[in-house]
Amino acid sequence: MKRLIGVVSAVLMVLAAMPAQAADKVVLMLNWYVYGEHAPFYYGKAKGIYAAEGIDLEIQEGRGSAATTQAVAAKTADFGYVDVPTMMRAAIKGAPVVAAGVLLQTSPMSAMGFADKNIRKPEDIKGKTVAITPADSMTQIWPLFLKKTGLKESDFKTVAGDGQTKLNAVINGQADLLLGYVMDQSMKIKDATGKDVYPIKFADYGINMVSSGIIANTDYVKANADLVRRFMSATTKAVEAAEKEPKAAAQSILDANPKGGKIDTLTQGFELTIPLYRTAETKGKRPFQVTDQNMTDSVNLMVEYGGLDAKAKDNPKAFYTNDYLPKSGT
Repeated sequence: MKRLIGVVSAVLMVLAAMPAQAADKVVLMLNWYVYGEHAPFYYGKAKGIYAAEGIDLEIQEGRGSAATTQAVAAKTADFGYVDVPTMMRAAIKGAPVVAAGVLLQTSPMSAMGFADKNIRKPEDIKGKTVAITPADSMTQIWPLFLKKTGLKESDFKTVAGDGQTKLNAVINGQADLLLGYVMDQSMKIKDATGKDVYPIKFADYGINMVSSGIIANTDYVKANADLVRRFMSATTKAVEAAEKEPKAAAQSILDANPKGGKIDTLTQGFELTIPLYRTAETKGKRPFQVTDQNMTDSVNLMVEYGGLDAKAKDNPKAFYTNDYLPKSGT
């Protein structure tokens, strides 16, 4: 008995001396430079929600949804937070990517300019100058907006540049409008100038499609099913926690990146994001629970107006999965 007790004690001592299992390192690449919409990821990291799922999360800023999709396809990022219709364009051409959860289920895209310029409807864009960023999500969907509103590219001028150049073009009067998200670029312009911005929302002109979501490489998902489930569980909980504390969630951005904006407009931007999480069909459900009909409608709209290959309509479910999302109450 003494020998047995000694063996057990020795085993316990060895186990106690062993280091705890290391958390899985995960890289999440955002769709763009940090803004209010991204608050849940920072809040989830700050509150230990990812750590509780055994995940050591690194958040990287992106340079457009198309570029982030390419990074995920190439496995230089484990997950991406991107515009899902933009991901569809890449996937139909063979990029090995899939949406593991769709967070924004209506589009925040818009053409926006200073309110005092009185550009309020699509026909007001005629004769104006629009600032764009090649390869970002708005530029991918812009042709669809033109088709839906009867505008032609010859109706206006465009200037191209990166995200900051695009903002500067409007701020300095070199462009009348820019393509942006209602909760992102509008807040940055207001931060810089103190002036109100008026957005012409794509969704108001029949572009009723899903927007941002979490994507991953299809091979990565197959090889790391448990990790994907834990990541989506943590991210779901992070979104739910951030919804309850918008200002604290916005503050977590500044805690991680003091140059990430101003607390008032980050909070306002995040509060503008929350209503986009659910449709009438998903009201009351946990975040990311996109419906098959919503995704099918989005695919059909992209095929009809957005230049997505018609073969996408054969199997809309190839673009997304809800299989890795947590069940209710878990």
